[in-house]
Amino acid sequence: MPPMTFAQKVLSRASGEKANTGDIVNAKVDLAMSHENSALVLRSFREIGAKHIWDPRKVVMLFDHRIPANTIKAAEGHKEVRTFARAEALPNFYDLGEGICHQVLPEKGHVLPEMLVVGTDSHTTTYGALGAFSTGIGATEMAAVWATGEIWMKVPETMRIHLRGKLPPHVCSKDVILHIIGSLGSDGADYKCVEFVGDTVSRMSIASRMVMSNMSIEMGAKAGVCYPDRKTQDWLSSRTGRRLEIDTSYQSAEADEELEMDVEELEPQVACPHTVDNVVPVGKVEGMRIDQAVLGSCTNGRLEDLAAAEGVLRGNRVSRDVRFIVVPASREIYIEAAEKGILSSLAKAGAVIVNPGCGPCLGAHQGILAAGERCISTTNRNFRGRMGSPDSEVYLASPETVAASALKGVIADPRRL
Repeated sequence: MPPMTFAQKVLSRASGEKANTGDIVNAKVDLAMSHENSALVLRSFREIGAKHIWDPRKVVMLFDHRIPANTIKAAEGHKEVRTFARAEALPNFYDLGEGICHQVLPEKGHVLPEMLVVGTDSHTTTYGALGAFSTGIGATEMAAVWATGEIWMKVPETMRIHLRGKLPPHVCSKDVILHIIGSLGSDGADYKCVEFVGDTVSRMSIASRMVMSNMSIEMGAKAGVCYPDRKTQDWLSSRTGRRLEIDTSYQSAEADEELEMDVEELEPQVACPHTVDNVVPVGKVEGMRIDQAVLGSCTNGRLEDLAAAEGVLRGNRVSRDVRFIVVPASREIYIEAAEKGILSSLAKAGAVIVNPGCGPCLGAHQGILAAGERCISTTNRNFRGRMGSPDSEVYLASPETVAASALKGVIADPRRL
């Protein structure tokens, strides 16, 4: 019998039957996540007549999008979810302050290799960086998962992307994934399980792999996976207290599509308005005036991202014409960055440091753009109106490119500093 792809292997185990590509299987969920939209899930949950969550240990709820509550409606939704979480005695309910779901779940040891994870957020694909098959679902689907612990899922085709070479200075995983999305287009991996492989990925930290998996959804992927390895084991062992055994049989399985990319000559990349696949080298937009710069989010709010930006700005001051907003991805990262002096250095450079959360990326609060304003951000989406006015513009880039741009007051190439 030929080896199964990663998607086939996970969904075969989850469904209890051989899952061939294209099959629709009824799979048992290992972990289900929802944030503020738990209020929407809860309404559907009650509408279908469900009374209790199938297994409270396998559900994680938290608040991260609108925290602290930015409207009365948001506060009321928070209250409703808090009440439900207490009534269900959910052991894994994190109120505001812990951080963004896609950072908190791995940090707290909830995600393990080869798990089937679903979440009511499109960037649930992030957990693929730890070797999980994780994907976003809707609120009504999640209501059914809460009630039954199961979900219907079509087994996706596999796209394997081989990344070769050592990244040049001032180029990082954000530049890699932006270049891939720009090359393939927003639907280039539609409903596929994308496997990121090769020596470039092997060199990446877990944080950098999270960037790759996080943004795989921006090219339509059902899941974006980095094979678990020794780095994965080491990262998780300190958070789970378990030594994990990794099955690598799926690495030799035949993929439906294979692509190759050499990163040795890659330049810093920028996604231009108003689509994530509108990607160009930074030189194409260098010198364009900006009003705001955002560093953080579930894509690039980790310690290595904050440190990279601080390295660019250390001893300097951001342009007086730029609002520079920094959003650590979690409380843990916030504390560590504070203890290492990174946050104080960024603050001295002129940054406004806000609580861990999704506010600026979502356009909910903490940095809404006015008409005619332009922002460069390490976040993952730049759709029209994403951060405020539909007449504003959002450009996406790496932490170093964003920091360099904040310093200069225009979109800047970090290699020139």
